[in-house]
Order: sequence, then C-alpha cells, then structure tokens
Amino acid sequence: MTGYYEKKLSSARLSEVYNTSVERVRQYLDQEIEFVRRRLRGGERVLELGAGYGRIMKRIAPFVHSVVGIDISGDSVAWGREYLKDVPNCTLLEGDVHGMEFRSEFDMVLCLQNGLSAIQGDPADTVERSLRALVPGGNAFFSTYAPGFWEWRLAWFREQAEKGLIGELDMERTVNGRIVCKDGFTATTFSEDDLQALGKKTGCPFRTETADGSSLFLIVSKE
Repeated sequence: MTGYYEKKLSSARLSEVYNTSVERVRQYLDQEIEFVRRRLRGGERVLELGAGYGRIMKRIAPFVHSVVGIDISGDSVAWGREYLKDVPNCTLLEGDVHGMEFRSEFDMVLCLQNGLSAIQGDPADTVERSLRALVPGGNAFFSTYAPGFWEWRLAWFREQAEKGLIGELDMERTVNGRIVCKDGFTATTFSEDDLQALGKKTGCPFRTETADGSSLFLIVSKE
C-alpha cells in the first residue's frame, strides 16, 4: 500500500480524499486533530509521520514551536510545500519513516489517521524510531479507527472509489476492519489488543484512549 500512496494517491488526489461529503467522517478528521491539540502546552517541537501534503501540520502549527513532517511521496511533499508556504514553522521532508534516524529532537511524534497501516512495513519499527526521535518526557501518538466507526469508514472509502481516487471496493473481501479494492489497494487497521502489544514491546509507559467514538489511540511516553 505504500506504493499506492506514493504513486497513485498523492498530492492533489490525496487532498481530495479529505474533501469528503460524509459529515461523520469530517467530524472524525477534525476531532482526531483536536484530541492532540488539546494536549499541547505550546512550544513543542513536533514530528509527523506520513504527513502527506501537510494537512495536519497546518492545523497544529499555530499551537507549537515547529512541525517537521516526513512522507514517502515526492509528489505529496512538493505539493505540500506550496500548501504550507505561508506557515513558516512547518518543514516537509521526503523520506521513508523506516529509514529515519532522528535522535532526541522532538517533544511529540504524531502518526495519525491510521498512519501505522498506511506507512506499511513493521509497525513496531515505526514505534521504535518514533521513540528514538523523542526527548525524554516526550510523547508519541499513534491512531487507528475505533471498531464502532466501521460503517462510516466504509462509506468514506466508497465515496473515494466513486471519485476514482481508489479502485472499486471488493465487498467479498472487505470485512472486519479490512478494506480491499479490486485494483489491489488494501486498508487495514489495528485492534486495541494490537496497540497494547506494540506499547508493551517498547518497555515505556503507555496507554490507549478512544476519541469521539471514531479513533483509537496508543500514546507512548519516553522516560
């Protein structure tokens, strides 16, 4: 799925994904960012993983010292730099999360809106590299979809398919939190047990929280 986001669902096409007519999905998108924003004290240096064209970066930029975003799609990064040109405390970088080598540079790491699935690869590696990037006392936020949001999520992906952003949904294989398209696109999710297992593997304090009935968060604190 990484290749799909990099080659087929990037830049302006990715922005159209978030231009949804499904009101409950708009609420989800807004409230997930608000969940993080309410936990900002001001002055944080933030790293966002799988930042796309900087949609979330732009939303939280007024409340932090700086935001660095990393995304694998060069097209999204180029488009995003124009999108963020009037937001001086935002920096968007092209790169693979599984190759990043930040060390104790950020107060907060964000991997939102099911980013652990979208990034692909080993999610434990994503979490481990995120913790390396944090200063002691920093927090990493990873979110996935809450189980009760399934019908709205399905409606959102149907809308994307109707717009031609993704392939037609394969309804015989789309079940139990896994959305499969006939063109090969697959969107998975994580259960609370999955997130708990990732948290335990870090050896750091962690917790899971639900936001708005639509998002499930794993929050890991670096000691």
